[in-house]
Amino acid sequence: MPSASDRQVIDLDRVVARTLPNGLRVRLYPDHQVPAVSFYTFFRVGSRNESPGLTGISHLFEHMMFNGSERYGPKEFDRVLEACGGTSNAYTSNDVTAYYDDFASEALQKVIDLESDRMRALRLTEEALEQERAVVKEERRLRTDNSTFGLMEEQLETLVYQAHPYRWPIIGWMDDIERIRREDCVAFFRTFYAPSNAGVYVAGDVDPEDALRRIEDAYGGIPAGPPVPAVPGGEPEQRGERRAVVRYPAQAAAMVVGFRGPRASHADAAVLDVLQTCLSVGEASRLRRRLVQEELAVSASVAWAWRVDPGVFMILLELAPGASRRRAEEALWNELGRVAARGVTAREVDRARRLLRSSVLHELATRNGIAHALGQAEALLGDWREVGRALEQYQSVDPEAVRRAAREYLAPDRRNVVWLEPGEGA
Repeated sequence: MPSASDRQVIDLDRVVARTLPNGLRVRLYPDHQVPAVSFYTFFRVGSRNESPGLTGISHLFEHMMFNGSERYGPKEFDRVLEACGGTSNAYTSNDVTAYYDDFASEALQKVIDLESDRMRALRLTEEALEQERAVVKEERRLRTDNSTFGLMEEQLETLVYQAHPYRWPIIGWMDDIERIRREDCVAFFRTFYAPSNAGVYVAGDVDPEDALRRIEDAYGGIPAGPPVPAVPGGEPEQRGERRAVVRYPAQAAAMVVGFRGPRASHADAAVLDVLQTCLSVGEASRLRRRLVQEELAVSASVAWAWRVDPGVFMILLELAPGASRRRAEEALWNELGRVAARGVTAREVDRARRLLRSSVLHELATRNGIAHALGQAEALLGDWREVGRALEQYQSVDPEAVRRAAREYLAPDRRNVVWLEPGEGA
């Protein structure tokens, strides 16, 4: 079980939680150690909520949200916030779009004014759309079209998912980015950026009742939106290995492998966190020892992120120049098979649990981390009270659980393989 100090860090008894009549969820976590505040707004929309022809609209909208609203003109959001000593940023994932502000506590009212104004009356003009469309297209060229890993990951998702919206990239297909119209943006805003599809998470030097009153005054008059369309399900069972090849100028070959894992709310999500750490984190990790130290690869990493629906357990190998593709792939399968058959040691599991515990506690040690963790827990797990639950889940993982998860999720007939073959000009 978590230690007493862990329980103190994740003690959420002080959280003040309200839901306004229009559906806006408000979670306030007072912490008066420093006169500063983190303010997150989570919208439950990501690439998962898109449809063919409109892929990338969630990410495009992240950019549109900084283009002015009823009371604050284009680019005024950051200028006004920075004048108060604050900073802001945002991100889009498969499942959510989140906006956050960090600022001194005396700027709370100004931040509430800024955030509520763009939720109420965002400026959606043709000029703003064309401007941000150009920015997003350039971002796609940089991060995907001209990135070996971006191309490989994009190809991998289309192998792992045959039907689910996770099959398309968060940034969207280029043709779809070019196709999005202003009318699409207006409909998207009314549906997904309504208070009934949003949550506000505030951590820091605030008086909860005063902050709640300010938030109710600012947001209470914004009407609730229409019901959010259900996300299509029905992903078919994978019945065998799937493969693809990407050709692109590169110094050496690379390989990315993906296995469909569980959803975030499943207990095995935490088990795969432990398996990921045993396989790829640190010099003592298994893939590092079996592939990098044997000079078959210059790097070996695993990416496993929790999602609302079943996510992808992804392994990336960058081969050493001149290394044999056959030997590298064989070494990877042998190591995964060894873990599935014999498991990992108690020492490996203990090391992984300590590293994961440190990561969770590191996030919960900051105002920004607490506000973000509250929003993530509610978005991915359905309840903000799940914050810090991973500490208990990691502690209960043993070598047998890791072996079982490797055997179940990393089975050969569940794997999806993409090879990068260096092309002309490499």
